Amino acid sequence: MKVEIWSEIACPWCGLGGHRLDRAVERFEHSGHVEVIHRSFPLGSGLPEDRTLSVREFVLAKYGAIPGQAGVPDIEGMAAAEGLAPYRVLDNRVGNTDLAHEFLAHASAEGKNGEAWNMIFRAYFGKAESIFTLDDLLGFSDKLGLDREQTRQVLADRRYRRQVQEDAHKAQQLGATGAPFTVIDGW
Repeated sequence: MKVEIWSEIACPWCGLGGHRLDRAVERFEHSGHVEVIHRSFPLGSGLPEDRTLSVREFVLAKYGAIPGQAGVPDIEGMAAAEGLAPYRVLDNRVGNTDLAHEFLAHASAEGKNGEAWNMIFRAYFGKAESIFTLDDLLGFSDKLGLDREQTRQVLADRRYRRQVQEDAHKAQQLGATGAPFTVIDGW
């Protein structure tokens, strides 16, 4: 079975969805091989590349309310109930994630798809670490055992920009209007 999941790396629903998918795969692995492929669905391309914003301020400005207020789901509480604690959303930063998605495409090309996505989700939501700058991503490259200079060059050249855009376009063609978006065996 092939499961493809399109995500925005700074989307709390995507982080929780990725966690839920991992748990489901663990439960059903005995019935056959399950291949999980993470794909990019960037939603932060319109944000500035040179600075980050407080998630609390960003969400309040965009939606007029923040999670935990009346009628707004408490994503941090939901994550904690599923064993993801800490799961930092409101006290985190948000920014343009294009370069992070290009890093993830590079890591995937180097055979580190699931490992890279899980590491970035854990760093961003579990530790509120920055995932937005070249230096941030080079640190993750080191942790994954990728060649640091090759990663620097790949990101400087924006070698995976087109692939990230094509991933998002493919998801939209399949019917995605947001993330996370999951397809099982092409459906």
